[in-house]
Amino acid sequence: MSAMTRRYLLLAAVLWALLALAPARAALEPALVQGLAGDFQARIAAIEALGVSGAGEAGPLLDALEAGRLAVRDGRVVLVEDGRLRDLVDDAVRDAEVASATRITVNNRVRRAIATARAALALASPDRVQRLTAANTLRENASEVLLPVIETALAREDDDAVREALLYVSAKLNLASPDPALRLKAAQALAASSDGAVKNMLATLLEKRGEGAAQTWVEPDAEVRAAAEASIRAIDRRIATAQMVATVFSGLSLGSILLLAALGLAITYGVMGIINMAHGELLMIGAYATFVVQGVFRSHFPQYLDFYVLAAIPAAFFAAAIVGIVMERLVLRHLYGRPLESLLATWGLSLVLIQAARVSFGPQNLELANPSWMSGGIELAGGGVLPYNRIVILGFAAFVLLLIWLMMQKTRLGMFVRAVTQNRPMAGCVGVPTARVDTLAFAIGSGVAGLGGLALSQIANVGPAMGQGYIVDAFMVVVLGGVGQLAGAVWAALGLGIVAKFLEGWAGAVIAKILVLVFIIAFIQKRPQGIFALKGRFADS
Repeated sequence: MSAMTRRYLLLAAVLWALLALAPARAALEPALVQGLAGDFQARIAAIEALGVSGAGEAGPLLDALEAGRLAVRDGRVVLVEDGRLRDLVDDAVRDAEVASATRITVNNRVRRAIATARAALALASPDRVQRLTAANTLRENASEVLLPVIETALAREDDDAVREALLYVSAKLNLASPDPALRLKAAQALAASSDGAVKNMLATLLEKRGEGAAQTWVEPDAEVRAAAEASIRAIDRRIATAQMVATVFSGLSLGSILLLAALGLAITYGVMGIINMAHGELLMIGAYATFVVQGVFRSHFPQYLDFYVLAAIPAAFFAAAIVGIVMERLVLRHLYGRPLESLLATWGLSLVLIQAARVSFGPQNLELANPSWMSGGIELAGGGVLPYNRIVILGFAAFVLLLIWLMMQKTRLGMFVRAVTQNRPMAGCVGVPTARVDTLAFAIGSGVAGLGGLALSQIANVGPAMGQGYIVDAFMVVVLGGVGQLAGAVWAALGLGIVAKFLEGWAGAVIAKILVLVFIIAFIQKRPQGIFALKGRFADS
């Protein structure tokens, strides 16, 4: 009789004893004594039987075994506690010398068996995290003995992530079965998986071993191989769809940041015709304002730290808006109609703001903590994740866009802004206070840029030069969408974000940037007014 056969016979005997005597705690322990006091194979079988049993006292017993507190004395398993021996059969405490008992040896193989048994017990836990951890443990160490427990847990499991892991374990064990029907059932069941590891496992069934005419299939049954091929195709389709969704979402996320950066620029550039090279630094000011608000909450309101982002919204807006008003009043007002001088002046202002940030906050990047409600994400097939912080930023960008649209379409200020954008001289002739409109429009545009910095602080580090990477992209959005056109800014920002992400996956980030620039140059050559042109007699002339 082989060692493997003896092991299975011992395990069968232990399982029979457990199933027959499980209702009473004391009745369960003789079977454990029988196994744990035996040789190495019997000990492993007893540990696996503990995992199958589901008994409440199995966990503490495994803990004691792993801690080296179980021993054997006179053929009986005893617990060593407080320098005394407690018999696990009758709970009697023996005053015998601890040295008279032989400690049960725990090596790496026994530890792995204990971890597997613990995982099998945890599959019945009401805690979803414990069940998921247990299922992931079983992915590597499960044995066919645990298959009934795994399939029972799979039948009652309602969490997708736990089901995915349990399905992998069940199929892995069944695919090793000598029964072709079980292998076929496992291969067909794996078609519902989205795990790349499952695909790799199925792919091994389609391989050949040996050389030349002696080659044979790893999976001898043709029907099982056909089922494996069908499951691989289904998994590939599901993973490809998930990757497509993740890429589109990533593009929309990038587009939302570009939109927040470009909305204010679209307003100011459309109203005043100023090429504001310091617009990226207004994003930086909003991000630093968010950092300051986080520090205030940490120092004075730590119990409300999760809500610092909400309090930072007005802080970021008004901090950037005030800086924008100062810039417009002191510098830009004197440079209207002089585009080259305004470009150089705002470039100088950007350097001043960057240096001021270095002096005030230091040259190093600062990292802001995401609130708990913005941490984590939605898991997709193939390991893809849609982060909650980017989902919130996408919704925030839509909210800001709605407010700007309402301001532009439903308020007197918005009407004045549109009038000045279309025909400044005529707007001034009919009584529009163009100087005041310039100041308010620049303040609003700067404040929206500050909100863009707030959003950016949740997905990137905050630093003095953080705005430099977005100023060129913001101008591209404005020019491509059409000067002063909110709809054009939306289409251009989201479109550029999605296209850039698809190109990055195909050609890399550098080539993607070059291709986007080439496309914009070619588009502007054909349509200089952008996607949406200004309407009105002055604009059309």
